[in-house]
Amino acid sequence: MRLARTTGTTAAGRLGLVLLASAALVAVAPPPPATAAPVAPAAPGVTVEERRLDGDVPRRILDDSGFDGVAPAFAASLRGAGSYGQAERAAVRHGERLWQRAVDRAQGRGPAGGELSRDDDRPLYWARLAMTRELRAWHAESGLSEAAGTRLLERLESASRGQDSMTGGGAGDGAKGLKRIVVTGFDPFTLDRDIRISNPSGALALALDGTVIRTADGPARVETAVFPVRWGDFADGTVERALRRALPRADLFVTVSQGRVGRIDVERYNGAWRGGFGDNENVSETGLVPVKDPATQPQWTTTTLPYTAIAAAGTGRFPVYDNTSVTEIPAGGTAPVVRPAGPTPGSAARAGGGGDYLSNEIAYRATLLRDRLGLDIPGGHVHTPVLQFGPGNTDPATGTVSDPVFVQNRLDITEQLRTIVRVAAEES
Repeated sequence: MRLARTTGTTAAGRLGLVLLASAALVAVAPPPPATAAPVAPAAPGVTVEERRLDGDVPRRILDDSGFDGVAPAFAASLRGAGSYGQAERAAVRHGERLWQRAVDRAQGRGPAGGELSRDDDRPLYWARLAMTRELRAWHAESGLSEAAGTRLLERLESASRGQDSMTGGGAGDGAKGLKRIVVTGFDPFTLDRDIRISNPSGALALALDGTVIRTADGPARVETAVFPVRWGDFADGTVERALRRALPRADLFVTVSQGRVGRIDVERYNGAWRGGFGDNENVSETGLVPVKDPATQPQWTTTTLPYTAIAAAGTGRFPVYDNTSVTEIPAGGTAPVVRPAGPTPGSAARAGGGGDYLSNEIAYRATLLRDRLGLDIPGGHVHTPVLQFGPGNTDPATGTVSDPVFVQNRLDITEQLRTIVRVAAEES
């Protein structure tokens, strides 16, 4: 089935990463608040996502965190590049440095910088966008082909997202008795509703990368990465490129994203459907999830995480649910039906437990890759609670970029997900 592609902010749609109404699958994406100015069309060579850098909040986040010098340093290296090879080495080197700097900051190594909490994922997000904007500007003057520019952007993206270093553990981990765990997160999103948005799954990735979790069965090393909130990147195979080399070396994988208010969900079923909610480029995609070899594409994939044990364990402040609900078109039917207990035989997917946005899609792609590679490992998707500001700061018009409630909520989510990963490793 062809994908319908449109640009512009979608007014309504079922969400996966967004605020799904309590346990329901169908939710309405509210329009941007009156105080939020729409993003102007991107200038030539600058994306919608990069254009948001010109706002006051991104500049403050970069300044307060000390990440404001990242892009200028990268631009200086590009100006000294006399060939594609030199530019590629600069992109990889500076991308890796950005990722490691964000990880070090989140884990308490090196200067914290400014007033933002160490575990904040937003400096990484905005610094990366500042780097990609510098790269586009340099490429426009370089005389290199469009394909070369695309490749440079891919190298910068994968290096600065931890994807290049995510191998499922070090080469000697097996001999050391270390389990290998892969955890992924996402960028902030719905930025036109609230430019201050942080994504707790991205913060989790920074907090866990390279750490060792002590389990009842011994130590487990965690390797992490973050993914963009862009339909096009997923269609181009960014998930499969990153996970194809990591999953065969892993004993467990958990894809994570932000989901519902006040709860954590272990998503039992993932559907092969895109529901059309606008991404960070204000692009909408509706239709079957595009994958290689579509002739063998299933409508549904399932988690192999120990969902019963995770839901039953006392992991932290937020209630944890084994979510089995999906939306399907039954075999022989024409209209979508909500199935609280999972899909029925022969049905067509319209929303997995995690909705029909990119959180559902990364869960679908990761578990499909697991199955296609013939891997017998536990893996699946977990939705975190929505990260919320404290009373008095919920309106983006306040301009507040952080407060004690916001910081504590993120810390609590991170620690509870760390415990959930430990439980998953022990029960697997």
